[in-house]
Amino acid sequence: MRNAEHAEYGLLHFMNAARTLIGNAFPLSLVRRRVVITPEREETLRTLLRVARPASFWGHPITLKVASARVGVDLAPDSECPAIQLNAEHLPCLDGIAFTECWILSPEFDAGFRPAIGEEVPVERIRT
Repeated sequence: MRNAEHAEYGLLHFMNAARTLIGNAFPLSLVRRRVVITPEREETLRTLLRVARPASFWGHPITLKVASARVGVDLAPDSECPAIQLNAEHLPCLDGIAFTECWILSPEFDAGFRPAIGEEVPVERIRT
């Protein structure tokens, strides 16, 4: 939820979907302004994806397959190895476009499992 008084996202929220990023992680080193991180229901994301396709900066091909299957939409980025940068207002930019919202889909791994740096996680280690 963007604001505590809103119980659900409405169509007005999704009118800004073209200014939304989606990925598997967001580098906290790029946070240079106030951000609000709010867990959302998967159905809310599916509703967004029915209205518009956010710009993807997904970085891992194996989790990309699992996440795309989970939400029912191909989340592949438009370019190979997309990199987020910040604009003068410290908003994240991808391919020269500034974004005001970012969705992160993080996989749940087997209990106690932590991938090694640079490791591509096998699909069977991803629970959801």
